[in-house]
Amino acid sequence: MLTLIRWLSRRSLRFLHALGAALGWAAYLSSANYRRRLCDNAALAGIPDADRRASVAEAGKLVAELPRLWLRPHGAPIGEPLRWDGDELLVELLGQGRGLVLMTPHMGCFEMAAQAYAQRFGARQPMTVLYRPARQAWLRELEASARARPGLATAPATLAGVRQMLRALKRGETVGLLPDQVPPEGLGVWAPFFGQPAYTMTLGARLVQQTGAAVAVAWCERLARGRGYVVRIRRMPEPLPPPAVGDDAAQQQAEAGAINRSMETVIRECPGQYLWGYHRYKAPRTLAPA
Repeated sequence: MLTLIRWLSRRSLRFLHALGAALGWAAYLSSANYRRRLCDNAALAGIPDADRRASVAEAGKLVAELPRLWLRPHGAPIGEPLRWDGDELLVELLGQGRGLVLMTPHMGCFEMAAQAYAQRFGARQPMTVLYRPARQAWLRELEASARARPGLATAPATLAGVRQMLRALKRGETVGLLPDQVPPEGLGVWAPFFGQPAYTMTLGARLVQQTGAAVAVAWCERLARGRGYVVRIRRMPEPLPPPAVGDDAAQQQAEAGAINRSMETVIRECPGQYLWGYHRYKAPRTLAPA
């Protein structure tokens, strides 16, 4: 497997995206459960058929481009054409001299979003990204070595990882996370996402409230025919509610709702690159469904 990954890492982005599109459709046609979940999630959000079909290929591209992104030599510049949209907002927020929380939905190439930030801003304000380690030992080792780069550290989705992110924010650094990722039991609340209850992490809002960090949305659009990427920076479409004294459960519910509505707004910018096949509405194993 590692031999194949190394071979793929030397292929052009256009080749990898063509291969990925084929793999995406193969997975869609061969798995009834995956196909049903993708179609149901897209229909729930009112996504047009053209965008739903596009998302099938884009999910495969996400997998196929990983070898090239992961095995790029540390310190070597990003080889793919890359441009920014909204980077003036990022410069403004970094200039405030406090920590920054960047929230990225499961859309486009989120691996490139982190690498692009590290290359351009990492020396000025390093970034720590939250990730869920793979189950396979060999893949965990590959992830750990591939994702940690100059100006870019990784934090596992554990209590130790949360503490690592808190320390980074208190040093005035940046952290990145995927707020639409289903968290473990006890680290989320049920909140509507495209009209259906989804177990939603509370970590992002807690990091902002506890450290006074700024917050924004970042995602990376994949251009057609391997022509590169666009990193897009946006203000949160809906600001987080101010801290309230008293009912902590109600506060968490309000924060999760605001984040989910913000992610919905951003996802509608490029629905064809959202992972509609992601099991967003599942409950943690020991938690009853909503």
